[in-house]
Amino acid sequence: MKPILTLLLTAAALTAATPQTPDGVTIERDVSFLASDRKEKLDLYQPADRPAGKLAPAILIIHGGGWVGGTKSGNREFVTGTTLAKAGYVCASVDYQLSAKNRWPTNLQDCKNGVRWLRANAARLHVDPARIGVIGGSAGGHLALMVAYTGNDPDFAPAEPYPGVSDSVSACVDMYGITDVRTRQGTDKSGAPDGKTSDNTQLFPEKLADAPEKWAAASPVTHIRKDSPPTLILHGTNDTTVDRDQSKQLADALKKAGVESKLIMVEGANHAWALKTSKFDYGDEVVRFFDRHLKR
Repeated sequence: MKPILTLLLTAAALTAATPQTPDGVTIERDVSFLASDRKEKLDLYQPADRPAGKLAPAILIIHGGGWVGGTKSGNREFVTGTTLAKAGYVCASVDYQLSAKNRWPTNLQDCKNGVRWLRANAARLHVDPARIGVIGGSAGGHLALMVAYTGNDPDFAPAEPYPGVSDSVSACVDMYGITDVRTRQGTDKSGAPDGKTSDNTQLFPEKLADAPEKWAAASPVTHIRKDSPPTLILHGTNDTTVDRDQSKQLADALKKAGVESKLIMVEGANHAWALKTSKFDYGDEVVRFFDRHLKR
């Protein structure tokens, strides 16, 4: 299991200065979307040129960082937001609760409020509230899956600031996320799972034996139903931070439930990579997936 320092260093690597906004995209940074006493904001990515009178689909982007670090404006999130905006999507990249106090389930509720914000502002943003998806990497992948599989679940519903607004989504992309906190394993140097699980998690202070129901409730695989949103899963074969069996377990659970899904194992990739790197490009794959489920 990766120590917290390693996860924070990984998160820090993703927060380096982002490149200049590409042509065809506009970015509005640090938009308020939570209650007035919250400091977390979102970055809004939009296509620069949009057909008049046509509503766009929208995507919520959730950053990683071991649930304790990371930022909405990291390089991975910038690449995701600009790639999808150029493809016609309005994207909200959100920050969420990171501090140990009330980390869970506040972090999930913050992400759900990102979905609700998109719906509450759909008319102003010219967004179709019926066509919203979610994507995230690492801890953000875990939260994206939880958003997708617990849509409108009263057990996780935020109390404010959008009561009564739906937080359901219609499609999900998980990039190397934790899918079952109970079965996460360590790995060897090549990324091969070593079969050793841990009874600690950075999500909350309770150990597995002391709060088995809480651990289960925080695991996306336990919320899968036959009507769960279609899911695209991307995971590196050499991932030494989140073992690759996490994604295989998710794919098996989705198949068993009859949910449309696709698992892509990225040969040679480790962890925390963006959709487009010097070695590979999965931007088109993600765009095609969202187009199939959110454009009509």
